[in-house]
Order: sequence, then structure tokens, then C-alpha cells
Amino acid sequence: MLNSILEEGMSGMTILCVEDQSEYMHTLTRMLEGIGYGVMPARNGGQAMDLLANRAIDGVLLEYNLPDADGTTLRAQLKAIRPDVPVLLIDGIGGQTPLMIRFFDSYLRNAERVGKDRGDSEV
Repeated sequence: MLNSILEEGMSGMTILCVEDQSEYMHTLTRMLEGIGYGVMPARNGGQAMDLLANRAIDGVLLEYNLPDADGTTLRAQLKAIRPDVPVLLIDGIGGQTPLMIRFFDSYLRNAERVGKDRGDSEV
């Protein structure tokens, strides 16, 4: 399944990946870069808010359990900064991760048809 995700690449878009665990960040970064995304890493909520406010970001993968922020609260803060940017809440890495990345990739590629202003999901 991962190979099919890697083949369906998309370039020119940047994902803000908010994850405090280094090994999870490495896995998510490798997967996203493998399908053509640029990845901007953030280790906590403060970094995520700063990056989203000051950089060109097309989507956010947001860890639900961060040491400095609750995922739901941080999601609301991020949406207040940039309501047009889709935010996908995640809870760790596991067997569902390749499917979750595929879902997010598909959503980002088809956001115009869905309506970017409705772009949030929780997994």
C-alpha cells in the first residue's frame, strides 16, 4: 500500500507536521516527502502557530497529544489564524498511517471540488 501512495505524488505543496516524538516525525516526514510534499516540522503548539502564521502552508497534520497543547484546542487556534488550511488531527503512528496519508493527499488534491473552507478532519 505504501508503494501506491508513493507513486501518487504531488509537488509544490507544504504540509505543517506537528509531532513531538522524533521517530513519528521522521516517519511522517518520509512518507509525505515520498509523495512530493514539502514538510515543515513543528514540535509543539507554539511552533505550529508561528509557522502557520508566517509561512506558506497548504495543510496541517496535527498530533492530538502534545506536551504543551491539547489537539482540539490547538486546532481551533490554527483555524483562527488560517481558516482556509485543512487540519487533520492524528493520534500516533500505526497501521492506519499510510491510509491516513493517502486520505489527506487525496483531500488536498481535490479541495477545490469539496470546498476549501470546510477542510478539517479528525482521525
